[in-house]
Amino acid sequence: MSNDITRRNMIKTVAGAAAVAALGNVAGAEESPQPRPRHGNIHHSACQWCYPKDWTPEIFCQNAVKLGMYGIDLVGPDWFPTLKKYNLVGTMTTTHSIPKGLNRKENWDECLGKIRAAIEATSDAGFPNVICFSGNRDGMDDEEGLKNCAAALKRVVGLAEEKKVTICMELLNSKVNHKDYMCDRTPWGAKLVDTVGSERFKLLYDIYHMQIDEGDVIATIRKHKDRFAHYHTGGVPGRNEIDGEQELHYPAIMRAIVATGFKGVVAQEFIPKRDPFKSLSEAIDICDV
Repeated sequence: MSNDITRRNMIKTVAGAAAVAALGNVAGAEESPQPRPRHGNIHHSACQWCYPKDWTPEIFCQNAVKLGMYGIDLVGPDWFPTLKKYNLVGTMTTTHSIPKGLNRKENWDECLGKIRAAIEATSDAGFPNVICFSGNRDGMDDEEGLKNCAAALKRVVGLAEEKKVTICMELLNSKVNHKDYMCDRTPWGAKLVDTVGSERFKLLYDIYHMQIDEGDVIATIRKHKDRFAHYHTGGVPGRNEIDGEQELHYPAIMRAIVATGFKGVVAQEFIPKRDPFKSLSEAIDICDV
């Protein structure tokens, strides 16, 4: 992933520091004269849908700057101007729906059209990734679904290669949150990556989802590191804060990710039960190994 846009670069500029100092107390954010320093081993992001509706793009970006974040996740092109204003990255661009995905040929026109449009907009902005989904099984055999997903992705991955944007299919649990979703196991997703055979198609490994459906998180990260381009977090059970009240030990997971040589993004995707700014701040501190 390109490091052209980083929090560190902004800290080095007088104008960037002055802009941050002027932000003040936003949406419950702590007073902070400059971006919080980070170790630099993890590119920190957060999925925008998890946070309060009064966190407008402007407020979310201001809060992200205060926390020393790299960018904001699962955004559309309507966010791009505000992200650029604050020297942040749109770390994952949204595309088509989750249940209506690439495993069914009748969905290809709609899904691939949205993926192509997202690739173009993401590339124009200089951002790295767009998301995609397998879709639900709805009675379809997994092997047939894999073949259909691979055939669909081969139609669009050339554009991704040309535009230097990575298409990421998200692994989601089918046990609790996304009943019947097809890409619900890492081996299936890994086989799809190998079948497509492009550096511009990888998996989004969602730690929360895969803890629910298969567990064995750190061993899976080590085994499939070359197939993962992006990570999401979340506390299990409940998809809330990633603190000591849930079953995953995120510092060890983050150390395992760093040890693989990963240079991409880890995005917080939990629904805060407490003050959202404080919870996000604590989560990034936990993951900043």
